[in-house]
Amino acid sequence: MLDVTQIQEILPHRYPFLLVDRITQMEKGNYIEGFKNISISEPAFMGHFPGHPIYPGVLILEGMAQAGGVLALKSNDLSNEELQHKVIYFMSIDKAKFRTPVKPGDKLVYKIEIMKLRGTLIVLNGKAYVDDKLVAEAELKAMVVDK
Repeated sequence: MLDVTQIQEILPHRYPFLLVDRITQMEKGNYIEGFKNISISEPAFMGHFPGHPIYPGVLILEGMAQAGGVLALKSNDLSNEELQHKVIYFMSIDKAKFRTPVKPGDKLVYKIEIMKLRGTLIVLNGKAYVDDKLVAEAELKAMVVDK
């Protein structure tokens, strides 16, 4: 549905901090699904952990937030011009749980639902999966603001 180039038109993030490779489903105002392919060449693996590479939980949460950011910006029906002047800031992360380590070679699938969307405020229920197995989840709150 959206490839990495199209995602970059919406989000300000760039390599190595763009953590969504593709958006596969989206229902504005409700739901988004996307993924990131986890490669051994990820910069985080240089130090997390040598000889036992585990994708950091904080990056899983950030990937969820980025997918949710695409949903929030698209749900507000902003034009491409307006998108250039907006950014999303985290406000809180609640109920975060990490269930299974994510490793190189995994396809990390983000499934994000809107719990509340009121103006520029958005509350999301985020889940991350590898091979249809839940690996992480959290409630994320963010706000769309002018750059």
